[in-house]
Amino acid sequence: MKLNNKMCEVNIIGAGLAGCEACYQLLKRGVKVNLFEMKPKKFTPAHKNKNFCELVCSNSLKSNDIASAGGLLKQEMRELDSLVISVADQCKVPAGSALAVDREQFSLKVTQKLKQFKNLKIIEGEVESFDVNLPTIIATGPLTSESLTKFLMQLFNQEYLYFFDAIAPIVSYDSIDFNSAFVADRYDKGTGDYINCPLNKDEYLKFYNELINAEIVSLKDFENSKVFEGCMPVEVLAKRGEDALRYGPLKPVGLTDPKTGRYPYAVVQLRRETVNNDMFNMVGFQTNLTYPEQKRVFSLIPALSKAEFLRYGVMHRNTFINAPKIINQYYQIKTMPNIFIAGQLSGVEGYIESISSGLVCGINMFNYINNYPLVNFGNKTMIGALVNYISSANVKHFQPMSSNMGLINAELVKIKDKKQKYAYLSNLALTELKEIISKNNI
Repeated sequence: MKLNNKMCEVNIIGAGLAGCEACYQLLKRGVKVNLFEMKPKKFTPAHKNKNFCELVCSNSLKSNDIASAGGLLKQEMRELDSLVISVADQCKVPAGSALAVDREQFSLKVTQKLKQFKNLKIIEGEVESFDVNLPTIIATGPLTSESLTKFLMQLFNQEYLYFFDAIAPIVSYDSIDFNSAFVADRYDKGTGDYINCPLNKDEYLKFYNELINAEIVSLKDFENSKVFEGCMPVEVLAKRGEDALRYGPLKPVGLTDPKTGRYPYAVVQLRRETVNNDMFNMVGFQTNLTYPEQKRVFSLIPALSKAEFLRYGVMHRNTFINAPKIINQYYQIKTMPNIFIAGQLSGVEGYIESISSGLVCGINMFNYINNYPLVNFGNKTMIGALVNYISSANVKHFQPMSSNMGLINAELVKIKDKKQKYAYLSNLALTELKEIISKNNI
C-alpha cells in the first residue's frame, strides 16, 4: 500500500501508543487524520490484540510518584491532556506505587475513544511506502514491518540500529500455590498488590543453576545481538553472577515472609494483569528461553510448581533510527520537515516515553501545517529533556533512552539529598510546563 492523500490531511502510520496519542492531539484540534494500521489484517509475532494501543510487554507504565522520572513524565502529559495516560488512569489495576493497567480494557477504550471522532479515517493494511511530500507521522514502533523498514533505510540512507526486547510470561491466578506465596508490597508501599514467591538459599541456587544452563531460542537473524538494559532477559542477567538476580528482580529486601518473620533469600514477584485478578505476570522475567524450558525452570519456583502459563515469554527485534542524525528537538526529520517520527522508532525507550513523543508530534504537526511556531519543551521538563537528549546525543554511539531525572537541566540545583532534589526538579518542571502551555496557547 502506498499513501496518497490531500495536503490538508495528516497521515499517521501506526496505531500504537505514540500513534494513538498523536492522532488524538490532531483530532481534537479539528485536523482530519488518516490512521494507517496493519492490524487486524497482519500481526507481528508479539501482537495479539486487534485493537489499538496494544501493550506487548509489561502492563506497567512505571511509577506514579511525581518525584520520579516516570511519575513526572506522566503528570506532564496529564497537564497536556494526554488521551492515552487518561485512559491508563481509568483502567488501572493495583500495583503499589506504579501505574499498571488491565491491558485488554486499556486497548479497547483507547480504540473506542478515537473512533468517536468524525474526522478520523482508519485504513487497515500494511504500509510499505508513502509519499514523502505529505504531512506524515511515522509511529510504527520497534516492530516496524520489514518492507517499511527497507523503505525507511533507503529514505535515510543508513543502516538501522537495533536491539532485542523480551516479554515476561503470564500465569493464571488459580495455579499459584499460596502455601508457598504471600501477598505484600515492598516496605508496605501499596495495598497488597503483589504476590510474592519466596525462595530459600537451596531453592534459589537450584533455580539459578538450571536457569543459566537452560536452552534458549536461537536468534538466527543476528550474530551479535544487542539487548536493551531495561528489558534484559532474566537468563542473561543471571549469567552476570550468582547474586545478580538477588540484586535485581528477585531482590528480597522490603518483603517480610510471614512464615519466617524475615526477608526471604530471594523472591519472585507477580503483578496482576487484569482487574479480574485472574492473570499475573512474572515481574522482571523477560526471557528468551524455549517454551518447554520456561515451563521446566520457572516451575522450580515453589509457588509456581504447578503454574499454568497463559503466555510464555518471547524475544523480538526492536528497530530505531539514529535520532541525533535524523530528527530535531520536535521529533521532526531535519531534511523533511513535513515528516515526524514518534514512538520507539524515534529512539525513545519505553511505554510512557513513546506516548510523550506522540503527544509532542501531534502538537507540533498541528502547528507545522498551520504555519505556527513549533513548541520546544526545553530541558527543564521531562518531555522536553527526553527529545532534546535523543536529538543531540553522540551520533556514533547512539542508544535508545528512557526518561530519567539525569536528563533534566539541573546545573544550578545543589541539593545533595536525592529524594529532595528530585522533588524540587519535578516542581520546577511542572511550573516550567505551565508557562510553556500558556505561552504557546496549547
